[in-house]
Amino acid sequence: MTGIRPGRLNGITDVAGIRVGHYERIGDGWLTGTTVVLAPPAGATGGVDVRGGGPGTRETDLLDPRNLVDRVNAVVLGGGSAFGLDAAGGVMRRLATAGIGFPVGSEPGQVVPIVPAAVLFDLGRGGDWSAVPDASFGAAAFDAASAGPVPMGTVGAGTGAVAGGLKGGVGSASAVLPPDPTSPTEITVGALVAVNAVGSCVDPATGALHGLPLLLPDELAVADFPPVSGMPATARSDGPGVGLHTTIGVVATDAALTKAQCQKLAGVAHDGMARAVRPVHSMFDGDTIFVLATGDGPALGLTAFNRLLEVAADAVSRAIVHGMLAATGAGGFRGYRETAGPG
Repeated sequence: MTGIRPGRLNGITDVAGIRVGHYERIGDGWLTGTTVVLAPPAGATGGVDVRGGGPGTRETDLLDPRNLVDRVNAVVLGGGSAFGLDAAGGVMRRLATAGIGFPVGSEPGQVVPIVPAAVLFDLGRGGDWSAVPDASFGAAAFDAASAGPVPMGTVGAGTGAVAGGLKGGVGSASAVLPPDPTSPTEITVGALVAVNAVGSCVDPATGALHGLPLLLPDELAVADFPPVSGMPATARSDGPGVGLHTTIGVVATDAALTKAQCQKLAGVAHDGMARAVRPVHSMFDGDTIFVLATGDGPALGLTAFNRLLEVAADAVSRAIVHGMLAATGAGGFRGYRETAGPG
């Protein structure tokens, strides 16, 4: 597909109205955090697809196209395994205070904010198994939310992440689809992923990241990739034995989509995960992708929607590459750049 380019920020916040906030704690037994992806005040049409064998999720049944609520106010991603789902409560409180949510009463402010969430396993990676995100993490991430460039690497939900024996992290990417006869205006799609996989993001034959070939030309021109020749064999493996992990993410677009289309987009977005992480969707992962569609008006037609599916999956792969490149060592795990570079 020709004419695809990254958005101005090359992140999920290139989708108008989307904001991202992180909060994390590092040190004194802590190595974990929370990330929130906020929809515009009016919400966004939502979808989800859960593929891993060990998911930790909240409010995913609500996103089934057969069910009532079709507007999502925020998505929370975090560490802490199932304990970390508490962070979504802090985001709910902030949204409720602002009067944002699903109306359930006759008076203004009588709302229930719709905040689906997914968590990854990072328990004990900072040394203290009881150091897990709670509602205060979600509130702090909400307060930090911005429409600016997305901080990546060892931040938010990626703070304690590990992928295939290397330090994982949060990555983000975006793409702008040019107009064509099936869609007279540009479509922007962005992805944010917290990479914490049992599988590896690294090609064992070359030491290069699996998702590297999917980067757009503009990204390749400015990226500073480490030399792969120095990558030790241990880092190119699937990691130091089977553990508990999970890769989670959000895809957002300014296209108008139905709930069913959002669910389909979430499913195809997992193809991008599979291209960048091998193996993926294991019994020890809870791999989950949410979708937020902010557009109004008639839903995207079949041909234009098919273009969006293709580009969104690649955006997920690219976000994973960015997360691995941005991750810095912590908890005894070295980042990809640190491992591939000198020393």
